[in-house]
Amino acid sequence: MSPRFVPATVSELSRVELFAGLPGETVRKIAAQMEREEVPPGRQVIQEGDRGERFYIVLSGLFTVSQEELGTRRVLQPGGYFGEVALAMNVPRTASVRALTPAVVASCGSETFDELLRPLFADD
Repeated sequence: MSPRFVPATVSELSRVELFAGLPGETVRKIAAQMEREEVPPGRQVIQEGDRGERFYIVLSGLFTVSQEELGTRRVLQPGGYFGEVALAMNVPRTASVRALTPAVVASCGSETFDELLRPLFADD
């Protein structure tokens, strides 16, 4: 039995800088497609080299981003996000991400990313 889908809230996503300039209706559409998930400390969320299937936004807690050859690259805090490179460029994951503290993320699959989020990365 799979756990019940719990969407992210508009309130949670409205605090994310990535969504700052978006109309409320767009944020509501994104929130409805973003699944909330609690992540215990130490859990690896994505592995460098794996196929990218989801995009993640940090709602609470801290995550470390590392690369095999370069070590720890940065720490992600609430409002940060990861997983966009693999989805936007159709390449394997470019880094591994692991929870440092108890955390909560919101994530979506590639279809939702392509439909609602990819345009946000067009200028990057």
